[in-house]
Amino acid sequence: MKLEQIYTGCLAHAAYYLESNGEAAIFDPLREVDPYIARAKKDNAKIKYVFETHFHADFVSGHLDMAKKTGATIVYGPTAKPAFEATIAKDGQIFQIGNIQVKAIHTPGHTMESTTYLVIDETGKEHGIITGDTLFIGDVGRPDLAQHVIADLTEEKLAGHLFESLRNKIMPLSDDLIVYPNHGAGSACGKMMSKETTDTLGNQKRFNYALMPDMSKEEFIKAVLTGLTPPPAYFPKNVLMNIKGYESMDEIMERAEKALSVEAFELVANETGALILDSRQTDSFSAGFIPNSINIGLDSNFAMWVGELIPDIKQEILLVTDPGKEEETITRLARVGYDHAIGFLKGGFQAWKASGKDFETVDRISAETFAERIKTENVLVIDVRKKSEYGSEHVINAVNIPLNVINEHLSEIPKDQPFILHCAGGYRSMIAASILKQRGWSDFVDVKGGFTAISKTEVPVTEYVCPTTLL
Repeated sequence: MKLEQIYTGCLAHAAYYLESNGEAAIFDPLREVDPYIARAKKDNAKIKYVFETHFHADFVSGHLDMAKKTGATIVYGPTAKPAFEATIAKDGQIFQIGNIQVKAIHTPGHTMESTTYLVIDETGKEHGIITGDTLFIGDVGRPDLAQHVIADLTEEKLAGHLFESLRNKIMPLSDDLIVYPNHGAGSACGKMMSKETTDTLGNQKRFNYALMPDMSKEEFIKAVLTGLTPPPAYFPKNVLMNIKGYESMDEIMERAEKALSVEAFELVANETGALILDSRQTDSFSAGFIPNSINIGLDSNFAMWVGELIPDIKQEILLVTDPGKEEETITRLARVGYDHAIGFLKGGFQAWKASGKDFETVDRISAETFAERIKTENVLVIDVRKKSEYGSEHVINAVNIPLNVINEHLSEIPKDQPFILHCAGGYRSMIAASILKQRGWSDFVDVKGGFTAISKTEVPVTEYVCPTTLL
C-alpha cells in the first residue's frame, strides 16, 4: 500500500494519493489534475476513485476533470447532492482499492456532507483516517461556512453536529491511527492549526483542545466559535462551483495562455475593462508598474488575497508576471475559481517600459527613515495588518485599516494629507498601495520591511490597548 500526502503550501492544502495492486484513489485533489494522473502512471496504476471529504470552500476541486480524464468514480459522503454524476456513500460503506479498503465515516459538522475516510491495509489493520476539514492537527474545521450557502445551517447547529461526530465517530477509533487532514497552518478553514500536517490520533486526543474528553457540548461550541474571523468572500462561490460544476482546466488554460504584445495588451485592456493583475514581488512592482494595475504577488498568499480583494470571480483579468510565471499564475487563479484570465503581457513589465509607455511607481522608505520622520513630523500612519496583529503591538497613534476591508473604507483615507503605509513585512502594504494608486491616491509612502523592520528601530510601539481604528 502506498499512501502519500501531496501538500501545496500556498493554499496550505493536502491531497492524498492511495495505491494498491494497480488501483489508485485520489482524495481532495486540486483543480490541476495532471500531476495526480502522472503519479498514478508512474505506478502503472488506474485511478479508480476520486474521494471528496466535502464540498470545499477554499479551493475548486479537480474531481470533474479527474473523472473525465481517467474514468474514475467521484465519491461524496451521505447527504451530498452534487449536480453531476457521483456515488453518494452510505455511512460505513466500504470501497475496495486493490488489496486495501476505504471505509466512509459520516462526520457532519464542518459541513453536513463531511465524511472521514478510514484506510484499512492489506492485513486488515486500520492504518489512518483522511479527515478533510473535520479534524486538523491541533484544531477542527470551522462550522460557520455552510450558513453562507444554506442559511438554516447556523454555526451553532453545525458546531453541535461536529461535537457529536468527533465524540461518537472519531474519538472511539484507535490511538495509533494516523490523522491525514486536508489543511495545515495558514488555511482559513480553521483558526489554530499546527504546522505539522500529520499526527497520531492518540496525540490529538491528548493535545487538541477540541478533543478534550471532559469538555461539554456547550463548552465545545463556545471554544470552536470563539475567535473566528470572517471567511474570505470567495468561499461561498467556490462551494457552489464544487457542487454545480465548472469549466475544464484545459479550456481555462487555452483561453488564458495568450501572449499579447504591448499594443495588443493595451487594446484588450481598453476594450474589455479587464483588471490588470501584476503578480510580481513587491520590490519589482514598486519600481515600476502599468497604471491602474493591482499587485498581488505570487510569493505569498496569492490565491487568498485574490479571493479577498476581487469580488467577482467572473472578472476578466489580464496578467503581468515575471517571464516564465504565466502558467503558474493562471493555475493559482483557477484553483480558487478565477477562471477568466484572458491573456498576459509578452515580455512582462520590461516590455511595457521598453516601449516607452507611461508607468507608475510606489515610493518606499526604510524603517530607519520612518523612525526619523515619526520623531520630527506629525504624520498619519496607516497599518493594514489584521486587527489581531495590530492589537498585539503597533506604532503609537497608527490607524488600523485591515487590507481585507480596505475597499470598503477608502472614503476614510485622506487624499489631502500625506501618510505612511505599512503591514508586517511589506507584501500586504504593497497590495494596498496598488489599490490606492489605482483609485487616485498619490501622497503616501510604503515602509519597506513593514512592522517587522520598524520594531527593530526606536519607534515607540504599544502592546494591546483599545485600538485606534477607522472601522
